[in-house]
Amino acid sequence: MTDGRLVRISKLMSLILRHEPGKFGITLDAEGYAAMSELLGAIREQIADAAESDLIAVVETIEPDKRRFAISEGEIRANYGHSLTDRIVHERAMPPAVLWHGTAAPAVAAIRRDGIRPMKRQYVHLTTHTALASRIGARHGTAVLIEVDAAQAHADGIAFYRANEAFWLADAIPAKYVKDADRI
Repeated sequence: MTDGRLVRISKLMSLILRHEPGKFGITLDAEGYAAMSELLGAIREQIADAAESDLIAVVETIEPDKRRFAISEGEIRANYGHSLTDRIVHERAMPPAVLWHGTAAPAVAAIRRDGIRPMKRQYVHLTTHTALASRIGARHGTAVLIEVDAAQAHADGIAFYRANEAFWLADAIPAKYVKDADRI
């Protein structure tokens, strides 16, 4: 088993659990979970020798700081990043005082003007880790790290949801809660 093979499985898992479950015959529950056995069957259509141990290895070893997936009682889900029509339900939670959003330099002017919007995703993605936010922002060019006054936003009624240990979600972050934007 090579890292490249696990990355291929990870990308397929993301496609299925975040974007196109129906195309692969998968039904997600309201929280985005699918049976591991169903996901494995769908993945085997593309990667015949895939095993449940591969799915577990993806969760545990492919960019573990991002915690993209969660496994619970024989079910698996993508923790965030969904572009599905039906919204994945997350429980509201009190965020830390400051959260970070990584983006590319060309997006900064629109963020300062309009705030942070989910674009093609269901939620805005934020993190407590500046290094992680920077890495995400660098995917599309020069990374810019944006500070979000999550404490004030929460106090003013903005809903936050905890996706996992590293990521927080929000419906949108109005511009007034966007603080400094620093190029990395």
